[in-house]
Amino acid sequence: MRSTRSAARPALDARAASPGDGTRTAPASGTRARPIPLLWLVFLTNALVLAVALLLLALTPITVHAPIEVGQFALLFIGFVVLLLLNVVLLRRVLSPLIKLTGAMSSVDPDRPGRRLSDVDLRSVEGQALAHAFNAMLDRLEDARREATRTALAAQEAERLRVARELHDEIGQTLTAVAIEAGSAAHGDSELAQALRRVADGVRESLEEVRRIARELRPEALDDLGLANALIALSTRIGAQGGPRVRRDLQAELPPLSPDIELVIYRVAQESLTNTVRHSGAREVTVSLRADAEDVTLVVTDDGKGLPSELSRDGSGIAGMRERALLVGGMLSLASTPGQGTEVRLTIPIDEEHA
Repeated sequence: MRSTRSAARPALDARAASPGDGTRTAPASGTRARPIPLLWLVFLTNALVLAVALLLLALTPITVHAPIEVGQFALLFIGFVVLLLLNVVLLRRVLSPLIKLTGAMSSVDPDRPGRRLSDVDLRSVEGQALAHAFNAMLDRLEDARREATRTALAAQEAERLRVARELHDEIGQTLTAVAIEAGSAAHGDSELAQALRRVADGVRESLEEVRRIARELRPEALDDLGLANALIALSTRIGAQGGPRVRRDLQAELPPLSPDIELVIYRVAQESLTNTVRHSGAREVTVSLRADAEDVTLVVTDDGKGLPSELSRDGSGIAGMRERALLVGGMLSLASTPGQGTEVRLTIPIDEEHA
């Protein structure tokens, strides 16, 4: 089993930080040099420049008359410019880790949690303190975001369950009773009887629609039959709506998954198939679910026209899918090319925290 995700956070190196590279920074090897306060680094830099100026004045045969001559002033001015350039070069070298650190901070993506700043190249005490404080802030923000998302989604699922039960138990039973009474009262071929039969047929259609909405609000198959059978039922229902042909590629034996992970996988598959029916114009869509000892991966691909650019980021429930993925420590990626279809990939680690 993989260790918990919080213990396997990749470090974001301050020297080369890219929000999408996905690389991990290796820990520093050997003995680290003891950090020096930034004040002393700047002081030593300026002291070195002043020492160079002192040596130039002491060792070079420079004579300054009063009043100063033009050639003497030009020579002193050139020396002054050289010392300024030397000071800039040295200070830039001293402050470069902080400059790169700020660049690394700006590259941290909230949709890719777990990435942290590395203090390997930070020579000053202040730089390392800044990196540690920033990492601690990211820890708190991610924990708060995860808890807020967990609370919001739990409330959402509870409300979905309540509404689904109300539709099934109250409205469904009422419509069933109306359909039965209308059908029983429709005797003969009179206009009233025909009208009652039409009413009964309309009520039955409405009843089927209510049942469909209730199933979408809370998947009973997921609670009763498990994830694989719930995905089969979902694919069958989507395929029966006259949309694209739905192919299934589901692993026969899945490792034990927590109810949260199963619900996230089901909701992402449901939203992806809904987007395919509404936007892609695809003829075929494939739902694939695979798992090994470390990860479970859901992939939904279609051969449609791809999502419009305004929907490929935060629209069509994609933001909600990302939030659900982050809730269980997963990663959602979306690849959509105009005219070549769309792929939604959800990868969730199977670790001790979630299993």
